[in-house]
Amino acid sequence: MTNKVFLTIHGVIYAVFAVVLFFLPQYVWPMYGVELNDQYAYFLSQHTSIFLGGLAAVTILLRDIASGEVAKKLMLALVIANGLGALITLYAGVIGIFSGFGWSDPLFFSVLSVLSLMQYKNNRSAHYP
Repeated sequence: MTNKVFLTIHGVIYAVFAVVLFFLPQYVWPMYGVELNDQYAYFLSQHTSIFLGGLAAVTILLRDIASGEVAKKLMLALVIANGLGALITLYAGVIGIFSGFGWSDPLFFSVLSVLSLMQYKNNRSAHYP
């Protein structure tokens, strides 16, 4: 897969989650087994959108990046970010914070981690002038 296709897909996924968690947290979090009890929990969901939206912006704005050292570092950063997402959401599921649809998050982040790793390897094996 080209960097442009991969980064566009990655960015759009994160942008959708950022928008949904900002505008509709009261509908989304209960599907994950998480209750929003007060204005602070609601705000924390919106606060999370900062990072999801920022990651979306970085990947979409850099989608035209050619294979090279910077592309490799970007892909490695995505491997790390998605790997952290897999670990943290797996932890939330294991200790009982996430239930129901929440178990989809570790799978989601694991898939993105693997795809990011594959893209990293694809950039690593490219020949540079």
